[in-house]
Amino acid sequence: MTDAVPPVVIFMVGALVLPIIPGRLKSAWLLFIPVIGFINLLYLGEGTHFKFDFLEYQLVLGRVDKLSLIFAYIFHLISFIAILYALHVKDNLQQMAGLMYAGSALGAIFAGDLFTFFVFWEMLTVTSIFLIWSRRTKAALSAGFRYVLVHAAGGLCLLAGIVIHVSQTGSMQFDYLGLNGPGSYFIFLGFGLNCAWPLLHPWLTDSYPEATITGTVFLSAFTTKVAVYALARGFPGTEILIWIGAVMTGFPIFYAVIENDLRRVLAYSLVNQVGFMVCGIGIGTALAINGAVCHAFNDILFKGLLFMSMGAVMYRTGKINGTDLGGLYRTMPLTCIFCMVGAASISAFPLFSGFVSKSMVMDAAASGHMRIVWFILLFASAGVFHHAGIKIPYFAFFSHDSGMRPKEAPIHMLLAMGIAAGLCIFIGVYPAPLYSLLPYPVDYAPYTAPHVVGQTQLLFFSALAFTLLLRAGIYPAEIRCINLDADWFYRKGGKVLYHFFDLFLNGLNRICERVFVKGIAGSLAVLFKDITARLTLIMMVSIWILMGVRGERLKMKKTSLYADMMGGTVPIGIGAGASTLFLLLIFIFT
Repeated sequence: MTDAVPPVVIFMVGALVLPIIPGRLKSAWLLFIPVIGFINLLYLGEGTHFKFDFLEYQLVLGRVDKLSLIFAYIFHLISFIAILYALHVKDNLQQMAGLMYAGSALGAIFAGDLFTFFVFWEMLTVTSIFLIWSRRTKAALSAGFRYVLVHAAGGLCLLAGIVIHVSQTGSMQFDYLGLNGPGSYFIFLGFGLNCAWPLLHPWLTDSYPEATITGTVFLSAFTTKVAVYALARGFPGTEILIWIGAVMTGFPIFYAVIENDLRRVLAYSLVNQVGFMVCGIGIGTALAINGAVCHAFNDILFKGLLFMSMGAVMYRTGKINGTDLGGLYRTMPLTCIFCMVGAASISAFPLFSGFVSKSMVMDAAASGHMRIVWFILLFASAGVFHHAGIKIPYFAFFSHDSGMRPKEAPIHMLLAMGIAAGLCIFIGVYPAPLYSLLPYPVDYAPYTAPHVVGQTQLLFFSALAFTLLLRAGIYPAEIRCINLDADWFYRKGGKVLYHFFDLFLNGLNRICERVFVKGIAGSLAVLFKDITARLTLIMMVSIWILMGVRGERLKMKKTSLYADMMGGTVPIGIGAGASTLFLLLIFIFT
């Protein structure tokens, strides 16, 4: 037994009550929900709680262990930070969607069975879509519809996998699944879509930059991290994840470097960072899983901080493209400092949070003698410093002087960014409290001389390369353009596929119409239209000939009988005669 309630309940009830809360009390209520939720979390002991029987299965709303708890802690923490950041928002739709989105994420990570997990997984999609649509622009509306279509496909894939898995195993329990049958492959693919695997990732880079300023902070924290949790729960040690994760860390760098929209740069960076987590889960050792989970925790903080800093810039200037910004450090110094803390954290500078988590995954790859994977991760570490560590603060706050002199961000935004920045530094300086929350016992020391020196050299030479490329005019210029991603193949390929099926199926339809409808079916229709009249005529003509009817008279009788048969006015005598003949034939042949 436990004195707590399911964490999801607090957020869902809080969201439903929100519209009736008056005036300024609404802000207090919003901040109160994650606080009371976190206190409730402290009363949740490890084990299985909130169990219900459903048909032949047991549903579990509270499977509590170290893996689910660490995600729950950071989900509550980022919810408080994001709500504080969004206190200026007066739109009930956004506020309710944010709370229910966070609640759905909590429901998913505490789900002990696949059915409950699937319900909250789908609620993540339903609630998050309103954070995109709430921006109320044409681009946001279109991106939102694409987001729904992609996640609907992913949800169907996951549901198909669950149905097949349960029918084969008879178990609804959500534990280690592994790739051992069709059901597990469908589940694996469903998780991968929300994880933004290569070629499945465009939904993220398409939709997140179109969300509201505050909605993007929520979006960056939950959907992909729930997918990371699901992979860590169901598929640890699955070798293909090593290579999927490695590719994820590498390819977004090239898109981020040439992207002009700075929030889209961060969206590509999000895919890059999730790649480290996926790779760690694939390696599957205790160090790798700890590294993946630890990096997920830290990424929520520093990626949220970067999105908040860019959101503050967008809130004050109305612009987010690198070509439109620059020189903002003069009037937004605190936002600039917080952004640089986030940039240092994501770049894994010593004394910042990314340093104590990303290195765990890389050391796990090195310990497993995965040289190619380690090299890809090293390249990705240098690349993320280019596009997120340098590019974001440089083009937003320095670069050329845009001439804009906006006010500093509102105080509640600065407080939210300050909390996130403080945590990024605290974890980087003193990682022991975070390490104690990880799924496995930690025997890892990030601050060794080789590690610190090696990472510092990597960052120094990356910065040098950026400077030289920029001064030489080789670094890709920030220009107004649309960069083609994998979704181009979906759109163009979809059109080709549509035209192919249009020609093929409609052509097949025309052939079938000629052959069957107008051909065989038409002939049969003509035949059966007057078959009764024809059979009756054959019988009656035989009788009339026996009676001596010939010539013109026979022709007239045939014409008259055919007309009567088709008109339904057959003389009673003919009907009686036909019946008698029919009975006589039956008598003869039986």
